[in-house]
Amino acid sequence: MKGLVVVYSRTGRTLAVGEKIAARLGADIERIAEPRERRGIFGFVRSGYEALREKKPPIVEPKRDPSRYDIVIVGTSIWAGRMASPMRSYLSRFAGGFHRAAFFATSSSGRNDAALRGMARVAGVEPITVMELAPRDLKEDVENRIERFIAEVEAESTANRLQDR
Repeated sequence: MKGLVVVYSRTGRTLAVGEKIAARLGADIERIAEPRERRGIFGFVRSGYEALREKKPPIVEPKRDPSRYDIVIVGTSIWAGRMASPMRSYLSRFAGGFHRAAFFATSSSGRNDAALRGMARVAGVEPITVMELAPRDLKEDVENRIERFIAEVEAESTANRLQDR
């Protein structure tokens, strides 16, 4: 299984989770970058505004084409109950180009259902599994949650390989 982990992270928490997943799966990793940084209170306010308005800000051209991977694992932080706007830009750009996908999200509230549904809608793919992480999960149980998530990804990938034969 050739995998790609795509991550947008403003503070580094989502990136840390994505790096653990990529290392465990032996997957490539793509960090979504922006030409303009989001620092301080103005960056925070801009982030919330863009998320609520479902904006698609410019992002740096990705280096990897997700259509060349068997599975793409997409991770984003949640802003104002929605996916981060740079992730919306990425998913819109590659909509319909994912063979299989799995999603994870980090947020301060832990309530990411609407954001995860929005990711599926924008990407044009139903995820094989999802993982939601709140701050308490990142402190206490992150390794176990990641292992369960990876096990679900691997099980689905094995089932699909057998079905394709």
